[in-house]
Amino acid sequence: MSRFAIQDLRCPVIAAPMAAGPSTPKLAAAVTNAGGLGFLAGGLVSAQTLADSLSEARQLTSGPIGINLFVPQPVNNNIAEIQSYAAALAPEAERYGVVLGEPRYHDDDWAAKLDVVYAMKPDLVSFTFGLPGADLLARIRAAGITSAVTVTSLDEAQRASASDVDALIVQGPQAGGHSATFDPVAPPPNQPLEDLLAVTRLCDVPAIAAGGLATAPDLDRVLQAGAVAGQFGTAFLLADEAGTSLVHRAALTDARFTRTAVTRAFTGRYARALRNRFIDEHDAQAVAGFPNVAFLTGPVLAAAARSGDPQGTSLWAGTAFRQACAEPAAEIVASLASLTA
Repeated sequence: MSRFAIQDLRCPVIAAPMAAGPSTPKLAAAVTNAGGLGFLAGGLVSAQTLADSLSEARQLTSGPIGINLFVPQPVNNNIAEIQSYAAALAPEAERYGVVLGEPRYHDDDWAAKLDVVYAMKPDLVSFTFGLPGADLLARIRAAGITSAVTVTSLDEAQRASASDVDALIVQGPQAGGHSATFDPVAPPPNQPLEDLLAVTRLCDVPAIAAGGLATAPDLDRVLQAGAVAGQFGTAFLLADEAGTSLVHRAALTDARFTRTAVTRAFTGRYARALRNRFIDEHDAQAVAGFPNVAFLTGPVLAAAARSGDPQGTSLWAGTAFRQACAEPAAEIVASLASLTA
């Protein structure tokens, strides 16, 4: 049986894996059924939840499904820095009536999730935040699974392509959510996506463009620049099948939110979100340390979301968030691919 090839998609549209809720099995299946590729987010969920989600998605489609995993990060051992940030966040915990979480390191069930990959064989597995070892990539290839690594610079692309990865997901600086930089403390590179695509073509590995894409002309532009497909995240946040929270959905169309910002205030890793009070008040105090800081802030962000307050939670979004439409995922795919038929 031949392995999945991104170039064979009927529509060169990929729904980005979006952790913490939006990437549901229904969304992944709907995008695949529309001719694109649906993704499940393996980050920040248990291995069993990931397995269950893949099983559910496969019940909804006979087409390809991808999953994404977070490569384990080096830990920030500067306890004093994190304690200082915790002190700055104490008023937030009091505001929402919760206790700050306990900052700790966790490898996100890395080994158990790899076992899910080997046992259930998704069509594609992508990696974010780093480069898996060559032995791991070879085992994935031997299992008949296509691999992809998210890169944000030419150096990362060259390292990934030298590891015999099947595809690169080339993330530009306008992407929503976490930057995929291999270095967990480095700010996201500012090289425009088209320029990054131009230089990564030298790697002779199929490239998927990501970051700031939201419309059919965006997709056409990156295909002309040499990408084999476009990966869209924010464009699917308002899809009927997405698991985006109510407070997040409302904020995306709220006139009070006019721009995004890159911050590590929410998780200890640089990420782009709608600029709100939390970012304004804590960005300057924020420290490196993913996922330690994410465990620290988690109860506050969850409580703010439950209370319907968009000013106290993470509202991940790319710069083109105003282009997101509330409609079925199939219609979003059709619209995005309208210039490529």
